[in-house]
Amino acid sequence: MTPAPDSPDSAGAPATPTRTTPVDAKKILTEVLKYTGLLAIAIAVIGGGLGYLFAGTEGLISALIGTALAVLFASITAASIIGAMRFDIAAFFGIVMGAWLLKIVVFIVILALLRDAPFVQTMVLFLTVIAGAVGTMLIDVIVVFKSRLGYASNVTLPSAPDETAR
Repeated sequence: MTPAPDSPDSAGAPATPTRTTPVDAKKILTEVLKYTGLLAIAIAVIGGGLGYLFAGTEGLISALIGTALAVLFASITAASIIGAMRFDIAAFFGIVMGAWLLKIVVFIVILALLRDAPFVQTMVLFLTVIAGAVGTMLIDVIVVFKSRLGYASNVTLPSAPDETAR
């Protein structure tokens, strides 16, 4: 068992603090966008194939529309956060909440327009939107848990003392 970074080691000398490569929120959200794109390809291929198998061309079109909706809304969230990070906290929350409200309005309008469309199979559309929503939430959770984002930003640790100075 190794001692904690700031506790003395077995010889009584304080251990040097561990250094990790800092990761900023923009890199995390860029990674989220990358994995969301890969998820979109998987949902389009699998959902499109199953949609075509069970509902013909309407199923394929519905799966592609559902995939596009899921990716669009996940991308709006990440892009709004990346864009809002340049502003103060009040503007940040205003931009992010505005994007969230915009997503709700756009989603309702798109569903109202597609409700009676002859080329849409509603069950396939519903299932691909749900798959996209659940998939993007899982991506968000996994990427954030694997990242090492500090509690404080723009902090520099002091350099480690030279071992030869002892």
